[in-house]
Formats: sequence, structure tokens, C-alpha cells
Amino acid sequence: MYLPVEKAEQVLRLLLEGCSVNSTERITGVHHTTILNLLVLVGEKCERLFTDKIRGVQVKDVQCDEIWGFVQKKEAHKWPEEGNNREIGDAYCLVALERHSKLVLAFHLGKRDRIATEDFISKVRWATGDHWFQVTTDGYQPYIGAIDASLADRVDFAQLVKVYASAREGEASYAPPEVVNAVPIPIMGNPDPKRICTSHVERQNLSMRMQIRRLTRLTNAFSKKWANLQAALALYFGYYDFCRIHGTIRVTPAMEAGITDHVWELSEVLGAT
Repeated sequence: MYLPVEKAEQVLRLLLEGCSVNSTERITGVHHTTILNLLVLVGEKCERLFTDKIRGVQVKDVQCDEIWGFVQKKEAHKWPEEGNNREIGDAYCLVALERHSKLVLAFHLGKRDRIATEDFISKVRWATGDHWFQVTTDGYQPYIGAIDASLADRVDFAQLVKVYASAREGEASYAPPEVVNAVPIPIMGNPDPKRICTSHVERQNLSMRMQIRRLTRLTNAFSKKWANLQAALALYFGYYDFCRIHGTIRVTPAMEAGITDHVWELSEVLGAT
């Protein structure tokens, strides 16, 4: 990149604060193509940072969840000839969060299917140490086979299945359904009933909606390329783990987990790989 480092950091900080590519272009004067090229380059670096730094972490409680987005168009709007193109349509980001350190252990962008779930759980295995811990997910069934195949030697596993009320007459189509019950279901090992919870990772999903413009609902800021969405997610999680001080723990998640001893600057993330 020929872009000065200071200007590149300004661009990335705007993207991390929820600005769209077009608004970032207007603020910084950097061409939108350059912004996207920078995003992809830095996203690749952040993915390598996850592989290098977040592995064998000692964890106690891990929560997993998915967040929905789409690339180009929603799945139901795809043309017949686009049916087998996995880089168009619905895109789910699967996230694993350590409850106490708030560390994002792993993430995976894919379809909401068994293949993506197995790839995601394999990343969770890489990120966690070979000691016993508890995992809680929602009621999505592919988690059961994936965790049994990859983590059965080290986890107590439970699912928290939410029961939703039917939509009321006249209710807006985009209104969230009302949760009427949440049923904890032990699946594997001996999970502690008091620790069967997905609230922390669901709150993380809200932060993603607020800070990643591509995930904001009902806008035209959605991703047009799969690689751009992948890079935006990697940049967000790299910044979240190493640079952003969490309001609850007063340090970064990476510091709380013992991976690093200081708050990283964004330039340090870029140079770490």
C-alpha cells in the first residue's frame, strides 16, 4: 500500500466505529477502492494474528452463537443459477466467547450448515487448551455432532433452547419475537446448570451490529463481496481482543486472558504478523 500509515489508521478507525466505506471516503478523501484494498489486507493480517496468538488458551466457560448477514442479496432472492454459489446470499458468523475474560476465541464465516459448524468448532479446539471446560450454545443441532467430534475429550456441553411466542396480529415483520422461556438441556459430560448461559455472546452480537456497518439491518451498506465481509469481521475481532478496553474488566480481553501485558495500538496489530 502507498497510503501513509497515519492515514491508513484513520481509515481503519472509522470503519471500526461503524462508518460505511462511502462515508469514510468522504471524511478522509481516500478512494473507496483503496479503502477496500486496505480492509482486505488488514483482515488477512488479523486472521493470521488469531492463529498465531490465540491458541491453547486456558478457559473455563465458552459460549457460542451465530449472527446473520448476507452478501449481495438474501438467500431467498438468489437466481437459480446462483444456487450453488456459496459466496452469495446468507452469511453467518459463528463466534466463540470466553465468559470471564470476554476473549473472542474463534470466529468463522460460512453458511448455517454442518460444514461451517464443524470448521468453527475445529478453530475452537485450536484456540483452547487441553483442559476441561464448559461450552454452552443455542439449540442449533449441528453443534452436537461437531462438538462430539472435536471437543468430546475436554468439555461439558449444554444447550440453552429458547422458546419464542408466535407473532401477534399487526406486529411489524422486523420486530424481534418475544422469548417466553429458555430451557437448559445438558448434552455431554456434567455441565453446571448455573453456568448454562449465552447472554454474554449475544451481547457481543449487539456490539457487532453497532460497530460493523455491513451487519446493520435495513441499510444498503451490506457487503457486495464475501472477502470484504470476512476481512471486516477479522479486523473487528482483532481490534476487540487486543486494542479495545472492555468496560467490564477494565483491560483488553487479551490482557485478561494472559496473552499480552499491555493495550495494543492499531499499528501494533498491523505489524504483529
